[in-house]
Amino acid sequence: MSIRMTDVTFQYDSKHIVLNDCSFEMKPGEIVALIGKSGSGKSTILRLISGLERPKNGEIHVMNEPVYDRSHEVKPHLRPVGMVFQDYALFPHLSVSQNIGYGISKMQSLEKKARIDEMLELVGLTEKASQYPHELSGGQQQRVALARALARKPQVLLLDEPFSNLDVSLKIQIRNDLQAILKKQGISCLFATHDVHDARHFAHRIIHLENGSIVSEEKCL
Repeated sequence: MSIRMTDVTFQYDSKHIVLNDCSFEMKPGEIVALIGKSGSGKSTILRLISGLERPKNGEIHVMNEPVYDRSHEVKPHLRPVGMVFQDYALFPHLSVSQNIGYGISKMQSLEKKARIDEMLELVGLTEKASQYPHELSGGQQQRVALARALARKPQVLLLDEPFSNLDVSLKIQIRNDLQAILKKQGISCLFATHDVHDARHFAHRIIHLENGSIVSEEKCL
């Protein structure tokens, strides 16, 4: 399994339970959507898998290896996951190339440059390498964020509302391009969205959440 969550509970305080005994699995190469209203817990699941939050209870496995249980916790930068945030979280003072290379700073310089060039070509931004985020469109900024996440060669990609800031025509293009990239790279993808239409046109399977609990699943593609 690329992801397995078992009986995961998360809360910010004793009165506010965000997730309640959530359990699900993902197969390698699968694209799964987490869908639900704001506050349903979908973004929290992404943050728990990436290591940005810590569960109160439960276990999390990525690529059949434990990244969190009662006796073991893998630090975020050591987990085989890449995450793209809803606001893209690009560094405004860094160029496109520098943003992509930020997460692979420990690579040797020649290897790093080759990896950056590979990612620029993959997302179709080779000609934008020296530009800065404010000079790019929303769709181009998203591609940079995606390239930065993929540069680390993750086995699982986590996306938070990946299509919410795009107009309809660009959304369809990005969706199709991303499906092709995931297939080419052999990467599993878990993404959070509130849009059922996006979920059904991008995911193999949808997990529906309400008030921190998984209430149903459906197959799509």
